Amino acid sequence: MNCLKRAKEIEDVIINDRRQLHKIPELQLSLPKTVAYVENELKKLDISYKKLVNGNAIVAEIGDYKGKCIAIRADMDALPIKEETSLSFCSTHEGKMHACGHDGHTAMALGACRILKENEKDLDGLVKIFFQPGEEIPGGAKPMIDEGCMENPKVDRVIGLHEGGIFGHLPTGTVGYKEDAMMASMDAFILKVKGHGGHGARPENFIDPIVTISEINLALQKIISRELDPTESALISICQIHGGTCQNIIPDEVWEEGTVRTLDEDVRDFVEKRMKEISENIAKAFRCEAELDYKRYYPAVINDKEFTAYVKNIAQEILGDDKVIEISKPTMGGEDFAFFEKEASGTFLSLNNLKANKDGKVYPHHNSKFDVDESAFYIGSGLMAEVAYRYLKEGSK
Repeated sequence: MNCLKRAKEIEDVIINDRRQLHKIPELQLSLPKTVAYVENELKKLDISYKKLVNGNAIVAEIGDYKGKCIAIRADMDALPIKEETSLSFCSTHEGKMHACGHDGHTAMALGACRILKENEKDLDGLVKIFFQPGEEIPGGAKPMIDEGCMENPKVDRVIGLHEGGIFGHLPTGTVGYKEDAMMASMDAFILKVKGHGGHGARPENFIDPIVTISEINLALQKIISRELDPTESALISICQIHGGTCQNIIPDEVWEEGTVRTLDEDVRDFVEKRMKEISENIAKAFRCEAELDYKRYYPAVINDKEFTAYVKNIAQEILGDDKVIEISKPTMGGEDFAFFEKEASGTFLSLNNLKANKDGKVYPHHNSKFDVDESAFYIGSGLMAEVAYRYLKEGSK
């Protein structure tokens, strides 16, 4: 069974799937047209499936459970961006765009489905294919897990990939891998500071929350530079600050929003704890009150070392050593694929295929002119199918 060769043979089908999906971008946990498209293709292939998350997620199954089960994951959601690529198959949904490659992920997973279905009788176990909504926000992996996608039968291994260039501009058609921590946890916070407002010319009579939150923000950055081991990666980014109504009035309240990224759960716990302590105590020192609302969203993507090495070896065998690149350092971007890895050993790969726009410039993910090189799609389909087939045949060693 040569999955890569077969993927190349059906390359036009994979590309067409991507283009059809690219036309109909949908957001978050409401993907009726996208789900309908995937569902229709699965029916054509006579692949059994069930829907979860109010009908916005699909779990397809190929093979017969014989003690081992592996899952392939593809996210399907788009972004609230007005597309400006001028592609012949650009978005038909105003203000929505596949600007992060999830249309390609879905098409590649469908390609893997085609290959595995053709060879279903040779599978020594069960392959589940997760078509997931809401990766961007609010997160679709956790609801799928809560509804049992990783059970009955239990998933032993899970694999996914991200196309484009989230780990830098690596050569098109190469596959990036990384053992252990690959992507950061993704948390968000809202910090409110309450003082007592009044005339800006008489600050001695009032309590200034703007000065207070400024002092807090300076101190928060010292968590990273002075309280963590310098070899540990973490960041606190304050991305919005709101307060005040006039140039000569000290406001009663100021609030801000930001994000926290870490690669280790202990560091994550520590940063949250210290943010709360620092905010409350500095506010108290300035006679203000601080309220920190800290929300944890996605954990860090931590790839299983043994399974990642197993997948790397397969990739090198079928693609060649020069097409498989070790990613030197993690990104502080987040991915809810991490939830699947909490339930089973897994690995997340990078398929590098950023493409220049018609103006000759290469635009990043989440940009209105983002595009990818479709010639790499067959690699994603072939590799995921090959890993699934071989794992069921021999298990990762």
